[in-house]
Amino acid sequence: MDYLRAFIVGGIICVIGQILMDKTKLTSGRILVIFVTSGVILGALGIYGPIAEYGKAGATVPLPGFGYSLYKGVIKEVNSNGILGAFSGGIKATAAGISSAIFFGYIMSVVFNPKTKS
Repeated sequence: MDYLRAFIVGGIICVIGQILMDKTKLTSGRILVIFVTSGVILGALGIYGPIAEYGKAGATVPLPGFGYSLYKGVIKEVNSNGILGAFSGGIKATAAGISSAIFFGYIMSVVFNPKTKS
Protein backbone atom coordinates (compact mmCIF):
# COMPACT_ATOMS: atom_id res chain seq x y z
CA MET A 1 0.00 0.00 0.00
CA ASP A 2 2.93 2.36 0.69
CA TYR A 3 4.12 1.98 -2.91
CA LEU A 4 0.69 2.84 -4.26
CA ARG A 5 0.39 5.95 -2.07
CA ALA A 6 3.89 7.07 -3.04
CA PHE A 7 3.05 6.55 -6.72
CA ILE A 8 -0.19 8.51 -6.45
CA VAL A 9 1.27 11.46 -4.52
CA GLY A 10 4.40 11.63 -6.69
CA GLY A 11 2.25 11.30 -9.80
CA ILE A 12 0.03 14.18 -8.75
CA ILE A 13 3.11 16.36 -8.24
CA CYS A 14 4.37 15.37 -11.69
CA VAL A 15 0.97 16.05 -13.28
CA ILE A 16 0.97 19.54 -11.75
CA GLY A 17 4.42 20.14 -13.21
CA GLN A 18 3.36 18.85 -16.63
CA ILE A 19 0.27 21.06 -16.64
CA LEU A 20 2.44 24.07 -15.76
CA MET A 21 4.80 23.21 -18.62
CA ASP A 22 2.03 22.65 -21.17
CA LYS A 23 -0.44 25.40 -20.28
CA THR A 24 1.86 28.26 -19.27
CA LYS A 25 4.94 29.92 -20.70
CA LEU A 26 6.93 29.22 -17.53
CA THR A 27 10.41 27.83 -18.06
CA SER A 28 11.47 24.67 -16.30
CA GLY A 29 13.72 26.71 -14.00
CA ARG A 30 10.81 28.82 -12.85
CA ILE A 31 8.68 25.74 -12.27
CA LEU A 32 11.52 24.31 -10.18
CA VAL A 33 11.56 27.45 -8.04
CA ILE A 34 7.76 27.34 -7.70
CA PHE A 35 7.89 23.73 -6.51
CA VAL A 36 10.68 24.27 -3.98
CA THR A 37 9.06 27.45 -2.67
CA SER A 38 5.67 25.78 -2.44
CA GLY A 39 7.24 23.00 -0.35
CA VAL A 40 8.55 25.59 2.09
CA ILE A 41 5.26 27.51 2.23
CA LEU A 42 3.10 24.40 2.56
CA GLY A 43 5.44 23.14 5.28
CA ALA A 44 5.15 26.40 7.18
CA LEU A 45 1.36 26.25 6.91
CA GLY A 46 1.36 22.68 8.24
CA ILE A 47 -0.08 21.25 5.03
CA TYR A 48 2.92 19.42 3.57
CA GLY A 49 3.66 17.40 6.74
CA PRO A 50 0.52 15.25 6.44
CA ILE A 51 1.09 14.90 2.68
CA ALA A 52 4.65 13.66 3.36
CA GLU A 53 3.40 11.23 6.01
CA TYR A 54 0.77 9.85 3.65
CA GLY A 55 2.81 9.77 0.43
CA LYS A 56 6.21 8.98 1.98
CA ALA A 57 8.85 8.97 -0.83
CA GLY A 58 6.25 10.14 -3.34
CA ALA A 59 6.13 13.44 -1.44
CA THR A 60 9.65 13.72 0.00
CA VAL A 61 11.73 12.94 -3.10
CA PRO A 62 10.29 15.49 -5.61
CA LEU A 63 11.12 19.20 -5.49
CA PRO A 64 8.41 20.25 -3.01
CA GLY A 65 9.91 17.66 -0.65
CA PHE A 66 13.26 19.42 -0.95
CA GLY A 67 11.63 22.69 0.04
CA TYR A 68 9.91 20.94 2.94
CA SER A 69 13.30 19.54 4.08
CA LEU A 70 14.76 23.05 3.95
CA TYR A 71 11.87 24.30 6.08
CA LYS A 72 12.23 21.52 8.66
CA GLY A 73 16.00 22.08 8.91
CA VAL A 74 15.62 25.81 9.44
CA ILE A 75 12.96 25.37 12.13
CA LYS A 76 15.08 22.78 13.95
CA GLU A 77 18.19 24.98 13.93
CA VAL A 78 16.30 28.13 14.91
CA ASN A 79 14.83 26.29 17.90
CA SER A 80 18.26 25.09 19.02
CA ASN A 81 20.63 27.92 17.94
CA GLY A 82 18.43 30.99 17.64
CA ILE A 83 18.22 33.25 14.63
CA LEU A 84 21.59 32.12 13.26
CA GLY A 85 20.00 28.73 12.65
CA ALA A 86 17.94 30.34 9.90
CA PHE A 87 21.12 30.62 7.85
CA SER A 88 22.59 27.18 8.53
CA GLY A 89 19.59 24.91 9.13
CA GLY A 90 18.48 24.42 5.55
CA ILE A 91 21.98 23.64 4.35
CA LYS A 92 22.59 21.16 7.16
CA ALA A 93 19.29 19.40 6.53
CA THR A 94 19.84 19.02 2.78
CA ALA A 95 23.63 18.70 2.57
CA ALA A 96 23.58 15.00 1.68
CA GLY A 97 21.06 15.52 -1.14
CA ILE A 98 22.92 18.51 -2.55
CA SER A 99 26.27 16.71 -2.38
CA SER A 100 24.94 13.59 -4.08
CA ALA A 101 23.26 15.65 -6.82
CA ILE A 102 26.56 17.41 -7.56
CA PHE A 103 28.55 14.16 -7.44
CA PHE A 104 26.22 12.11 -9.63
CA GLY A 105 25.69 15.03 -12.01
CA TYR A 106 29.46 15.21 -12.47
CA ILE A 107 29.72 11.45 -13.01
CA MET A 108 26.95 11.55 -15.62
CA SER A 109 28.66 14.43 -17.44
CA VAL A 110 31.89 12.42 -17.58
CA VAL A 111 30.18 9.19 -18.72
CA PHE A 112 27.90 10.80 -21.29
CA ASN A 113 28.55 13.58 -23.77
CA PRO A 114 26.44 16.57 -22.64
CA LYS A 115 25.14 18.83 -25.37
CA THR A 116 23.17 22.05 -25.30
CA LYS A 117 19.83 22.24 -27.06
CA SER A 118 19.83 24.05 -30.35
